[in-house]
Amino acid sequence: MSSLAAERLFSPEEYLSLERAAETKSEYFNGRIYARPAANRAHNIITINILGEFGSQLRGRPCEAYSSDMRVNVSDTGLYTYPDASVACGEIKFADSVTDTLLTPTLIVEVLSKTTEAYDRGDKFAHYRRIPSLKEVLLVSQDRARIERFVRQGEEWKLTEFSGMEAVMDLPSIDCKLALREVYDKVQFPPDDAETLHGNGAQ
Repeated sequence: MSSLAAERLFSPEEYLSLERAAETKSEYFNGRIYARPAANRAHNIITINILGEFGSQLRGRPCEAYSSDMRVNVSDTGLYTYPDASVACGEIKFADSVTDTLLTPTLIVEVLSKTTEAYDRGDKFAHYRRIPSLKEVLLVSQDRARIERFVRQGEEWKLTEFSGMEAVMDLPSIDCKLALREVYDKVQFPPDDAETLHGNGAQ
């Protein structure tokens, strides 16, 4: 991430005031405001497909699915960020009455890109693990049919990888399923990754 405000530090309150008035979204950590990278075509298609599946399966249930417009605050570390998608269940809490900053996500989705993958896997995931309510994280590839599912088990996170268009993954935290064929509908993969389309499920 590149800092937009290296000349001074901002309080969380200042950040939220600026962010709510801004035309573009930025993340915040340790007094600094950072620009969010733009999402490409595949990234947007994948995110919309996932949210469509969540919206259908969660209808009538005590869970809410949110797009990347929903900001998440990691209270324990002070990070304010925008997951590509998130789901909150049960007692849903927000930072204030504006209800645009979620404190209690149950599941978070990040669609990986070349510019964000290292951060999403490293520092950002480390922040997410400090959220007490969070039970599941999905890291979704955009250049091949592959999703890494991390499920909280006590103090540890269990990884299961799903690959290939025929794979279907369970999401125990929200009692849903994701078929990779639905997740990657209309996505055009790079030619070199064509062989990854025919995997056979979890690895």
